[in-house]
Amino acid sequence: MKVSGGRLTRKNARRGRGMRVNYLGPLCAGMHRALEGYNLGQFPPSCYLVEVSEEAGVNGPIMEGDVLVVDEAKSVGHADLVVAEIGGEQRLFQTHRIGGAYRLLPTAGPRHSVIARVSDLRGVVVSQARRYAM
Repeated sequence: MKVSGGRLTRKNARRGRGMRVNYLGPLCAGMHRALEGYNLGQFPPSCYLVEVSEEAGVNGPIMEGDVLVVDEAKSVGHADLVVAEIGGEQRLFQTHRIGGAYRLLPTAGPRHSVIARVSDLRGVVVSQARRYAM
């Protein structure tokens, strides 16, 4: 597994590309159809929604179109699923804590990793929702 040194940049991120996610807005702004039936009161006001892009495909635990609830106030821990901003894009990674920094492991694709600081992270995924076609 390769590790890139330094801050997250487009160049470093090409090696350890996480899955792209699209920002949908704050959780309190409205309910996404995939969250119907969820008790939204269980989430703090610091939560926002992202939708997983087509890069995810349809195989695996996280699929294209899944809606993720991300808490930007939650402390990042070891093995958390996080959203990091890389070159203006939000991407999904799993964390591996190394002292005061984090190794970000892609959730899909090549298994190269990048090193990130807490300031590169945009929040911890606290819930996942999926809407099936009827």
